[in-house]
Amino acid sequence: MGKHIYTFQNPSSEKHLKEACDVLASGGVIVYPTDVNWAFGCDPTSKKALDRIRRLKPHHPKEQPFSLICNSLSMVAKYAYLENHWYRVLKKALPGPYTLLLKGTHNLSRLIKDKRKTVGVRVPACHLLLDLIDLYSNPIISSSLPEGGVNKKPLTFGYELHEVYGHGVDLLLDLGNEVLSNQTTIIDLTEGAGKLIRQGLGDLSKFEGCGIELPK
Repeated sequence: MGKHIYTFQNPSSEKHLKEACDVLASGGVIVYPTDVNWAFGCDPTSKKALDRIRRLKPHHPKEQPFSLICNSLSMVAKYAYLENHWYRVLKKALPGPYTLLLKGTHNLSRLIKDKRKTVGVRVPACHLLLDLIDLYSNPIISSSLPEGGVNKKPLTFGYELHEVYGHGVDLLLDLGNEVLSNQTTIIDLTEGAGKLIRQGLGDLSKFEGCGIELPK
C-alpha cells in the first residue's frame, strides 16, 4: 500500500513536499487534492508511471492525453505557445479551475516523448500543488480520479481513496478535507480565437470580451 500523509498548506510542509518530489523523481505515482477534485500525478518523462495511471483508469479514452500541471504562466509558456493577448487575459484568471488547450513547443515533445501537438495545461488554485511543482522545478502530469466511486458512492475523503487506490500508488497527500468530484472549464486556445469546450467550475466573466463565445 502506498503511504498516506495528512499534510497542510499555507505554508506547506517542506518535509512532505520533498517526500512527494522523491516519489515523482523515482517514477512513482502520487494522489493529491486539486482545486476541483482528487487527481493522480507523476513525472511527465516516466512511461512506467503513466502506464500505472492508465491501469488505474481503465475507461479513460486512449486518445485523450492527461493534463500538464504548472505553477505559473511562465512555466506554461515554456511548454506551450501562448500569444500575448491570452497571456494578459490568463494572468488575471489564473490560478483557477481552468484547463487550457494549447499548441505545444519543442520543449513539450522533449518532455513527454511523444508526437502530441497540443496539450491541456492547468495552473490550479491549490497552494499545496503550486508549492510541490515549485520545489520539483518541473510540471507534472495530472489526471482526475475516476468518477463514480465504489457501489455508486463517490469517494471524497483521502482515507476512502487510500482504501481503493492505495495498492496502485506510492503516496497520497491529504489535507483532511472533503474534496468533491468537479470538473474544470476547458478552453481551446489552439486556433487564435478561443473556444469554450466545456463549462465547469470557474468564473467565465473573466473571459468576457476576449473573443470567446460564452453562454448567455
